[in-house]
Amino acid sequence: MPSAEDIKKRIEAAIPGASVEVEDYTGGGDHFSATVAAAAFDGLTRIQQHRLVYDIFGAEIGGAIHALALKTQAITGDEQPVMHAHPTTGQQQRPATIQTP
Repeated sequence: MPSAEDIKKRIEAAIPGASVEVEDYTGGGDHFSATVAAAAFDGLTRIQQHRLVYDIFGAEIGGAIHALALKTQAITGDEQPVMHAHPTTGQQQRPATIQTP
């Protein structure tokens, strides 16, 4: 069974330059949520972005990875993702972007 760290590394390897946060949200090792921000998503619909991530895992989705909830964001130009954790739960929030000078 993959860990949250395994899933994170696989997404980062498949989508170079992606900023990825993954959480095992039930603690059981099979229900995960991931926030992925990447330049590779630029110009893609939200469905296409999610499909790009889900395709990394193929048949594992619905198997060893029973659930993978996704939040995705395209990064363009000089934007850099900023991941925000919820102040009380520690859960990752939708990434915001900032412009770099």
